[in-house]
Amino acid sequence: MESFEQLAEQYQPMIHKIINSLHIYKNKNEFYQNGLIALWEASKRFNPEKGSFAGYAYSYMKGYMMTEIKKSVKETERCVCPKEEFWEQIEDPSDVDDRLMLDNDLLQDCSQSLTENQRKWLRYTIHYELTIKEIAQLEHVSLTAVKGWRAGARAKLKR
Repeated sequence: MESFEQLAEQYQPMIHKIINSLHIYKNKNEFYQNGLIALWEASKRFNPEKGSFAGYAYSYMKGYMMTEIKKSVKETERCVCPKEEFWEQIEDPSDVDDRLMLDNDLLQDCSQSLTENQRKWLRYTIHYELTIKEIAQLEHVSLTAVKGWRAGARAKLKR
């Protein structure tokens, strides 16, 4: 194979054609770089016995860029900036403190009929938002024991 610089210059129009055929209009330079990376990988993996390099390079670069498009779409979906209404709904931290005081009073009233372990489960779950596994590790008991505390507490609280 010739040097990669020559190869990149020779296949530059093909990379641009792929970018245009995939309707890429944002981050064109980034996708051009991805095309160069794919071209380099294609040159390393190419087997001359299986056909022409041009066809192989085209399909390899197009597939590579389509994969990158999928990745960028997923990333964009994951990193959504909330609309202005979201920021208006964020509550005042002082309101949270008042609500916690109310929750504490309510929990104490409700937990009078619970055993000590059931109260532990309730406190860890509500105040510290711990999972069953974390509670079991903290209290040095089995998962089954904590699940039993939970089942008993739920049954009593439903009554």
